[in-house]
Amino acid sequence: MIILSCIRCTVLAGSMEASETEGRTFMQAISEKYSPENFPCRRGPGLGVVVVPSVHQGSPMKDRLNLPSILVLNGCGISHAGEEGEIAAFCTHVVELDLSHNKLQDWHEISKIVSNIPNLEFLNLSSNQLSDAVLEPDCTKAFSSIRRLVLNNTQVSWDTVHTFTQEMPELEELFLCLNEYTTVTPAAMPCPTLRLLHITDNSLHEWSEVRKFGSMFPALDTLVMANNNLSSIQDSGEILQRLFPNLRSINLHNSGLNRWEDIEKLNLLPKLEEVRLQGIPLLQAYTSMERRSLMIAQLPSVTSLNGSVVTDGEREDAERFFIRYHLDHSEEELPHRYHCLVTKYGKLAPLAEIDLRPRCHAKVEVRYEDKVEQVSIRLDQTVAGLKKQLRTVVQLPTSNMRLYYIDKSSAFGPDELKYRARALHSYSIQDGDEILVVPKIK
Repeated sequence: MIILSCIRCTVLAGSMEASETEGRTFMQAISEKYSPENFPCRRGPGLGVVVVPSVHQGSPMKDRLNLPSILVLNGCGISHAGEEGEIAAFCTHVVELDLSHNKLQDWHEISKIVSNIPNLEFLNLSSNQLSDAVLEPDCTKAFSSIRRLVLNNTQVSWDTVHTFTQEMPELEELFLCLNEYTTVTPAAMPCPTLRLLHITDNSLHEWSEVRKFGSMFPALDTLVMANNNLSSIQDSGEILQRLFPNLRSINLHNSGLNRWEDIEKLNLLPKLEEVRLQGIPLLQAYTSMERRSLMIAQLPSVTSLNGSVVTDGEREDAERFFIRYHLDHSEEELPHRYHCLVTKYGKLAPLAEIDLRPRCHAKVEVRYEDKVEQVSIRLDQTVAGLKKQLRTVVQLPTSNMRLYYIDKSSAFGPDELKYRARALHSYSIQDGDEILVVPKIK
């Protein structure tokens, strides 16, 4: 199988116009990464690089490089698009494109790449410095087919974000992490198609900023806001229902929530099913079991907590635990949820405390000839260890000692302790039982 070197030469020659400080063109990065030396050719169906005959006889590309439908070109030093005709020839079928960690700083150059990939649905531009890039409205037409857009660590302005959301009719998922946002600028027009907003690792501390997402994205299904140190949830139930009528999943990991009232307000979101709430100050004083049980009991409609499914049995156990946990609280301290659960289960008595740990010691009667002495023995020691302990009691060397265990509650006779390495707890020795010491007959 042959890929004509003229393809690479054409692409590389065009890319030489950009200096090393300007970075590579998109086409140069493709040629280098997906060359035969770096990307294995395939035979038969599946991803890979394959050469198919071109219908354009006499074209500089008389053999066409057919790339995977998912292109990963992260960290390739790309700063420019390159020849647009070549992008169209190579990438018509591409549906996902990762251009993260490159040198793209101009939306016009990015639009030249995207406009020649008509079937593109996913675009990742993370860690390209686009804070100063101006997005002209005519550039956004190139992005109209994209459903998932990733702009993490790009420091894009809210004006740029709003331009995209208003001009991308298919946009469903938007990623805006690590962009140093402290406030949210409202949009002039809502984006009715967006279902998922991933905006972790920013500095959105106030609910007054977060609530703006409700009017901006009325169909929002999933809100991921981990690592924002959100301090509280301040709206009433009526407002929450109006702002987030379709919110099914929320992630508030490592937020600053420190009141159970904030957790209770999540119940006012009418479609909420999935919640992630780890690393919040409110839960630091509880054990891991208490955290999960109390949270499940507080959120009756949630079917998944911190990524784990809440089963019916787990919910019932958690709700019963919640009632018992608050038995010693005063009436003023009892949360509203307590009264709801008491109506469901009644006032529950505290669970009996049963110590299921294995016994460590037993007080037994050691009988030797006519002597009987009360001795406390360790049950985690072996028969050999017990013989050493009894040397001073019966004044016999261990080599001249035979031991018998007598279970006072059993009708059976003495059981000789003949195996030196056997642990005493395996005999089920209890307080009041008897150890009979008999000297060996010489």
